[in-house]
Amino acid sequence: MQDPQDHASASASQETAKVTSSTDVGWERQTLERLAFANLDEQKTARRWKVGIRLAWLVLVAVVFWQLFTYRSTTISPSSPHTAMVSIVGEIGSGAEASAENIMSSMRLALEDSGSKALVLLINSPGGSPVQAGLINDEIVRLRALHNKPIYAVVEESCASAAYYIAAAADQIYVDKASIVGSIGVLMDGFGFTELMNKLGVERRLMTAGANKGFLDPFSPQTEQQRKHAQAMLDQIHSQFIEVVKKGRGDRLKETPEMFSGLFWSGQQAVDLGLADSLGSLDGVAREVVKAPDVIDYTQRENVAERLVKRFGAAVGEGSVRALRNSTGLR
Repeated sequence: MQDPQDHASASASQETAKVTSSTDVGWERQTLERLAFANLDEQKTARRWKVGIRLAWLVLVAVVFWQLFTYRSTTISPSSPHTAMVSIVGEIGSGAEASAENIMSSMRLALEDSGSKALVLLINSPGGSPVQAGLINDEIVRLRALHNKPIYAVVEESCASAAYYIAAAADQIYVDKASIVGSIGVLMDGFGFTELMNKLGVERRLMTAGANKGFLDPFSPQTEQQRKHAQAMLDQIHSQFIEVVKKGRGDRLKETPEMFSGLFWSGQQAVDLGLADSLGSLDGVAREVVKAPDVIDYTQRENVAERLVKRFGAAVGEGSVRALRNSTGLR
């Protein structure tokens, strides 16, 4: 006859086994449910991305077509006598609004119009690339001879460094008495962290093919030979800058030892030094110098469609890749 105590113990063991089995089944079911829901969420996210990308492309295409049909061409047909104007605003550099490509095409467009009596370069720039400025300077000289029309520079807040490189080619330079003008110099800047790395015990592992390939690396020491090479290059570019200014301004310059040192001056000081010709504004030059008070802006700028393509193209591409990864399970 079975002992009642053993029977109770066996019943307890069976109940424990049932609970354990039920717990295992519940845990597996919960895990499967979580995985299933996670998969559904990923599929929903991928579908949303696909729909969003399609809508983005649809909007983008619609805007492009709208711009194509509504944007007025920058080409201005021969018109009554007027003063042509091209703005040079912001940093001068490749890919910028004030790039040589944009400025030169705008100047050509302005001077080719039979109604334009003169071209005014409206400048408000701290400078930028000497290469881009040199290209514009050369084009000013060429276009003036080709079209036999005067080209004036009118300075608003600033005309410094590469901006003055451009202005020096103009027939006359007009400034406001408080404008910033000059900064005839060249610079190459950077940082050196070698002493800090030594204090922190950090080792720089830079591998190059060519002894001087990494001489601008801020984490590597600069030799005296490398410093002299960089300085010689800067001096050469500086000499080119000085030559352009002297050629453009001629006898109007009242040279001082500081003139080509990189210093800048107020508009009134620039007039006194011969870096500028007179005080004046865009409207004043158009009215009193060109004798054509109507001003037409020939500055070529990106339209809305072009800006959208550039700004959102990368974002849409990134979204496409992310959606593709989600839909294929890639990580």
